[in-house]
Amino acid sequence: MAEPTPEKVVSSNAESIAESIAIMARLRGPHGCPWDREQTFDTIKRHTLEETYEVFDAIERRAWPDLKDELGDLLLQVLFYAQMAAEAGYFTIEDVAANLNAKLIRRHPHIFGDVEATDSNAVLRNWEQIKRAEKAKKAEARSSLLDDIPRTMPAMLEASKLGSRAAKVGFDWPNADGLFDKLQEETAELQAELSHDENPPTLAAEEELGDLLFTAVNLARHLKIDPESALRSCNAKFRRRFAAMESAAGNSDAFAALTPSQLEELWSQAKNVATK
Repeated sequence: MAEPTPEKVVSSNAESIAESIAIMARLRGPHGCPWDREQTFDTIKRHTLEETYEVFDAIERRAWPDLKDELGDLLLQVLFYAQMAAEAGYFTIEDVAANLNAKLIRRHPHIFGDVEATDSNAVLRNWEQIKRAEKAKKAEARSSLLDDIPRTMPAMLEASKLGSRAAKVGFDWPNADGLFDKLQEETAELQAELSHDENPPTLAAEEELGDLLFTAVNLARHLKIDPESALRSCNAKFRRRFAAMESAAGNSDAFAALTPSQLEELWSQAKNVATK
């Protein structure tokens, strides 16, 4: 059986996307779905974050059929925003695609131009240089180097972006060693604040905990470890071990009746089982 030509593949893909765009326009149309028509940018943005995390989950589980579905749900968010923007006269889905295409071509001069890049490090250097040049054109409208980092990002991602951006102008620890010292310092400050034994903890204690977490995120950046992935991996490990504890206890009533020392013993056992 003959392989489809690239032109046929592109045509087929374009038809599928065009159908998705048409469906969204109909859902938002005068005789469309009441729920879809009521939505706004603000009501939809919460779903966008949820769908993004579900994409992450499918990838980590290596659940490729689930990933196909989740990517479709994520694409739906893009179509939703673009349709609402078109209705308001801001831009269209075609503008979104055209802008993306131009950016991909502009930031890959080693493919679409005459710049040489023999390895991924060279590609990343070129990418950063082009990004800086693009951002320089917008600098006059910005009062701070950090202004274009969205406050609505998940806090851990925002912290990582803030630290990385500040590092570009030299405001950073020279190496990870200083961050280990900073972790100890922030831990001591948090313990000192908690020594007042107030319940609930003071706002100052919350700030000290924030400083500790911010330092940990910057340590991850220096170690070239994605803190979100590291924490998600830790969460998954905790789930496995806790489930092993529940299984060892026999049932929920027996589990709830265990003493702290018995729970600690089950935890130690769970750390050494095959699910580790």
